[in-house]
Amino acid sequence: MADSERLSAPGCWIACTNFLRSRKGILLFAEIILCLVIMICFSTGPSSEAYYSSLPVFEMIMAAVFFVIYMCDLHTKIPFINWPWSDFFRALIAAILFLIISIVVLASPGKASKVIAGVLGLVSTCLFGYDAYITFPFRQQRHTAAPTDPADGPV
Repeated sequence: MADSERLSAPGCWIACTNFLRSRKGILLFAEIILCLVIMICFSTGPSSEAYYSSLPVFEMIMAAVFFVIYMCDLHTKIPFINWPWSDFFRALIAAILFLIISIVVLASPGKASKVIAGVLGLVSTCLFGYDAYITFPFRQQRHTAAPTDPADGPV
């Protein structure tokens, strides 16, 4: 049993580093880090404004879940969930909510950490929007041209 655990660990590490080098892996990792920074910026403010940090916490958890799902190839092993659409709606809703929260935060006066969180929220809007754009399921389908007969009929 120890041999199988020892042999599976490098495979897991290789899968993790290979996924982390892909475009989707880099996006998900950047989303996790950006949400963590925004959450810290919102948390340093007064306790009456700490409710803004619930969106970055939720999106950080969701990005981490999708990171693990894609890294371990669970999206191919769990076929009853439509993963491209789930990931698209996760990123699209996050982009919209971060845009709304950022506008609200930047429109109200506050400390510097709140302004930084608002600006980083706008950056995360762009990041989540780009993630939604590249994961849009119809964009990923490749179409091949159908063979056509000559207009004059068979030759």
